[in-house]
Amino acid sequence: MSQTGVRCDVMRGGTSKGLVFNKVDLPVDDGVRDAVLLAAMGSPDARQIDGLGGAHPLTSKVAVVSSSAREGADVDYLFLQVWPDRPEVSDSQNCGNMLAAVGPFAIEHAMVKAADGITAVRIWMENTGTLATAYVQTPGGVVRYDGPARIDGVPGSHAPIPLEFADTAGSSCGALLPTGNVVDEIAGLKVTCIDNGMPVVCLAAADLGLTGRETPADIEALSQVTDRIEMVRLLAGPLMNLGDVSAATVPKMSLLSPATGGGTVSTRTLIPHRVHDAIGVLGAVSVATACLLPGSVAAQIAPTVDGAGPVDVVVEHPTGFFTVNLDVDRSGAGPVVRRAALLRTARLLMRGHVMIPSSVWAGA
Repeated sequence: MSQTGVRCDVMRGGTSKGLVFNKVDLPVDDGVRDAVLLAAMGSPDARQIDGLGGAHPLTSKVAVVSSSAREGADVDYLFLQVWPDRPEVSDSQNCGNMLAAVGPFAIEHAMVKAADGITAVRIWMENTGTLATAYVQTPGGVVRYDGPARIDGVPGSHAPIPLEFADTAGSSCGALLPTGNVVDEIAGLKVTCIDNGMPVVCLAAADLGLTGRETPADIEALSQVTDRIEMVRLLAGPLMNLGDVSAATVPKMSLLSPATGGGTVSTRTLIPHRVHDAIGVLGAVSVATACLLPGSVAAQIAPTVDGAGPVDVVVEHPTGFFTVNLDVDRSGAGPVVRRAALLRTARLLMRGHVMIPSSVWAGA
């Protein structure tokens, strides 16, 4: 045969979409695996016309799921970003949106036994070495996808999938504040570098001459602005213990401005070279955490968020908002994140085999 079929599910997770694989169905060698994924998505090609990719980083994602041998985890989840326009597959970041699809996939593929009601799926996130728990509705032991939950950036309503994160602070950079400072000055701009599950550099949109209400397309068209943001990102990488980030997808760059829709803070986030139509799950968690740190760039823009226990931080983005529930202990010398939680939805779109040229991989 001239083509090889590889089993996979096409799933939407949160505001992202991609292919979800059982690890046993992919090549063992990472290089061959990446070649398979590039062929499956149709990369490199800006339109991804010869594959299943959606011609945008948010719709060119892969989740690889396997049963876990770790105590306290049910499955392992590796996120891989397949770039549409270049032959690159990256594991340098996590994806909290595709994470929402992992729980349903694990149940559908009998990696986790479904309860009658709600099934908790404990997910070890390989990219960051941290644990998340997804609570999936399974009435009668069957995954439910329809329901009343709505999330901005996704039409319609679906079954809610609450996600809880544990020990995400410093998961990529080694510390919640990887530079050791609440505020740094990089290339003449005041920034807050933070990592609560996703490395993010927070900047004030006003410092770049923006209102913060610009559309993603508006910002992408301002080359002088995006070039300056990229300069800051490249300089921030080593300061955040990420090394040379010229070819990396982190840190994300989040432009902050006062909320306009009743939230806590408004965001425009570069991921890193396109402007997100919304904001990533863990990116929202990091921005929300920054809002709780006195003196940070975020806290100087957002209203004071009071409360000794869990508090809701509403992060606005171009297509709506994201509510992050955080429990942060701010009583000591440095902030300690006890818990982060938020709501996502997911949907199984198709199940079958993605076809790739046999010249890329002839199969197991």
